[in-house]
Amino acid sequence: MSHYVFYNNNPKGKQVGDCTVRAISLATEQDWSKVYIDLCLQGYMMLDMPSSNAVWGEYLQDRGWVHHRIPDTCPYCYTINDFCNEHGAGTFIVATGSHVVCVKDGTLYDAWDSSEKVPMFYFEKERDT
Repeated sequence: MSHYVFYNNNPKGKQVGDCTVRAISLATEQDWSKVYIDLCLQGYMMLDMPSSNAVWGEYLQDRGWVHHRIPDTCPYCYTINDFCNEHGAGTFIVATGSHVVCVKDGTLYDAWDSSEKVPMFYFEKERDT
């Protein structure tokens, strides 16, 4: 069963090249434009592109998000849909080799159904203790 819900908060409705911005803006409940500018500034400081894993990863870690690797016990059979089944509560930013999505409470939010893509790692907001 797919856990996919269409979501695209790009102000112009574009669906190419901004998946990281869309995912982070939904996960952090910030405006698309603010996240885009923040990532561009982070990329400028790191002399890298705003969509590079290093840039948006550092951006999230600076804001209390924790990086987790997906074990590769079955590197081609574990999908984002499987991730949704296992993460029914919480907000996550999930990355494949070429795509980034937001999963909230077991639901995948994206501009297209990427539920069959294979995730490599994810970020989770640190819980308050």
